[in-house]
Order: sequence, then C-alpha cells, then structure tokens
Amino acid sequence: MPAKPELPALPAGPALPALPGAVQGRFEVIQTAVHVGFAVLLVASAVRYAMRHSVEDNVLVLGLAGAVCALYAVIAVLARQGRPWAVWMLVFVAVWAVLVIAAPSFAWCSFAIFFLCRTAFTGAVGYVAAGATAAATAAGLFRLSGWTDLAMLLGPLAVGIMLTLIYDRLEHDAAEQRRLHAEVSLAQGQLAASERRAGTIAERERVSREIHDTVTQGLASSLLLLEAADRSWPGPGSRQELNQATELLRRNLSETRSLVHELASPKLDTSPLPEALHLAASQYVPHTRLLVTGEPRPVPAEVRHTLLRVVQSAAANIQQHAGAATTTLTLGFLPDSVTLDIFDDGNGFDPSAAAPPSDAGGYGLRAMRQRVEQLGGVFSVESTPGEGTIVAAQVPAVQPEPPLQRITRADA
Repeated sequence: MPAKPELPALPAGPALPALPGAVQGRFEVIQTAVHVGFAVLLVASAVRYAMRHSVEDNVLVLGLAGAVCALYAVIAVLARQGRPWAVWMLVFVAVWAVLVIAAPSFAWCSFAIFFLCRTAFTGAVGYVAAGATAAATAAGLFRLSGWTDLAMLLGPLAVGIMLTLIYDRLEHDAAEQRRLHAEVSLAQGQLAASERRAGTIAERERVSREIHDTVTQGLASSLLLLEAADRSWPGPGSRQELNQATELLRRNLSETRSLVHELASPKLDTSPLPEALHLAASQYVPHTRLLVTGEPRPVPAEVRHTLLRVVQSAAANIQQHAGAATTTLTLGFLPDSVTLDIFDDGNGFDPSAAAPPSDAGGYGLRAMRQRVEQLGGVFSVESTPGEGTIVAAQVPAVQPEPPLQRITRADA
C-alpha cells in the first residue's frame, strides 16, 4: 500500500516537496524527536530485559531487538530519500511482534509502532497493522502475567482502540481543514476574478461616458458647424460657423488631453459651480440662460464632475437635435442635495421610444443616468414631441467639513 505523504512529521513518511525554511525546520525537529524517542524506549527496554534475564536468554531477544533497530533505520533512510518502504514496514511489524511476545519488556515501544503503522498504511491495511501491534503487546503482557491477568490482555487492546479512534478523528479533522482551506482558496480566487471583471466593466463604462461627454459630443458639434458652413459658403455666416467649429475643436482637444491624463475639464474646476456649469453649456448652446436657487456652496468633487458631464451631454443633445430657441439651466442648492434642470423649447421627443445605444449614438441619456445614480441621485427626462425637453437630476451633496487645523485656529 502507498504511504501517506501528508504527514512529514513522522520518520516513516515518504519524502515531501521542498517547504519554506521555517516550516521545514519544524518538521525536522519533530522527526528528530520521534527518532530519539523510539531509540530511548528500545534501549531502555533492552537494558531492562538484560538486567532481569540470564545471558543465554538474552541472545535471542537482543538479536531480535537489534533486527528491529536495523529495520527501523532502513525505514527512516528510505522515507527520507522518498523511496518505497511499505514492505519493509510489514517486516518490521512482524519482527517486532515476535520480540514483544518473547520479551514483554519491549511493550513500551508499542506506542511508536502504532503511529508508524497508521502513517505507513491507508485503509484496512493500516487498521490490521495497528491491530496486530496491539494484539502482540496484549499477548506478551498476558504471557508475562502467567496467563492469569485479564487486565494485561484487555488493556493493550482497549488502548489500541482508543488510539485508533483518536487518530481517525485527527485525520478526519485534518482532511476537513484541508477541504475547507481549498474551498476558501477557490472562493477567494473566484471573488478576486469577479472583482477584476467588475472593475474592468466599471472602468470601461466610465471611460465610455467620459469619451461620449467630451470627445464624441465635441466632434459631433464641430461636424454640424462645419456642415452648416459648407452649405452657406461663401456667405457671411460661413466664416462665423467655421470659427465656432475651430474653437470647439480646440476645446475638444484640450478635453481629450485632460481625459488622457485623468484631469478634469480646463477652466471648469477652479471657478464656482454655477459659472462652471454655465460655461460647459455655453460651449454647445451659446445663449444658455442660468438660474440659481438657494445659497451656492462647495460640493464634493465627484458631484461637481457629474453635474458638469450631465450639462455637457444635455447641451450637446440640444445643439444637435433640439433646434431650440431658448435653453435654460437651473441650479438649485438644497440642504443636503443639489438639483439641476436643463430646459429647452425645441423639437422634443418621446423618451420611451428613444433608440438604444449603437454605433450611430444613443449613449447620452444612459451615460447621464448612470453618472447620477452611481452617486445615489435621481435622474429623469420629460419630453413631448413639439413641446421641448427637461433633463432633471438631483444628487446628494453634503457640505464638506472644513479642515481640522482651520477649526482649531478658529476656536483659538
């Protein structure tokens, strides 16, 4: 039967793969302790027997003891080299059984022999080898009592049964721990892979929204202006439309560079929020009106960024599709949130019939909704064909707390 490779602490186990230095050192200490313990028990038993019996009686017993010692050394060497040693273990148990029956003084070695048997063999063979060890010990002690003391007979058998139950329980617990560890490792790996996939998807969505709200919208607006200039060329209005397209392309290039370097829109982060939103809308709809309700205050950076992108996307849609004469941007500051409404009196549309995202467009409304809802806000679109459109958003925005050192100076 094959030996169990998972118990390197005992000398009878086969060689294992290389382990970390500290762990390997502990295993070597345990192996050395087992070797020394068995040697001490064997020598003590041999000395005890030699002191109590004549020289004639000692020859056979000491010869068997020497054979047991030699077999143990062979098993230890083979195990350390990773070579098969199960057959040697069977011979070892047989010789030791004869020794302990002939000289019960060696019964103390039974404990080490029992664990060696359970380490060497699996399944039924392990139980048989351990049972033979207990039976030989019981027979030797029972013979020592003159075949009269039942305690000498039943004691080793009872101890063997208890050790078997304990060893089985330890093996079961160890196997269960290995199984649970494998399941946890597998679950951790799956969770890590899932998180990586989710992070990749979220990043793709974020980059998609950024590109749509900056590069795509700017290029589409510039294209419309260039097409209008081409239709009116060489009329007086064509030069103005060409200049507007050129300026918009310059801004779009700046936005693209900022996106590449993970920077916000230029000129939109340093100015107050109402002015930044008005400037963002005016890039696409120059005559946008701005209304502010409530007391303006600073908002978290992620809220500011989301509102800017919503305004840019909505204004680009108005320029491209609405044909509006009037566009109004309303910014409201509530105690714990900020509201944003973009109204135009243009063509309007049916929101329920809006085309799904495709190569031709359709990402704007979805991107705006995702931005707002990711911050725990509410996004809505109200529109009717021929009656204009209202894009509305409300985002939680708690007033940022001032730095601690500033409070300390104020208190002082």
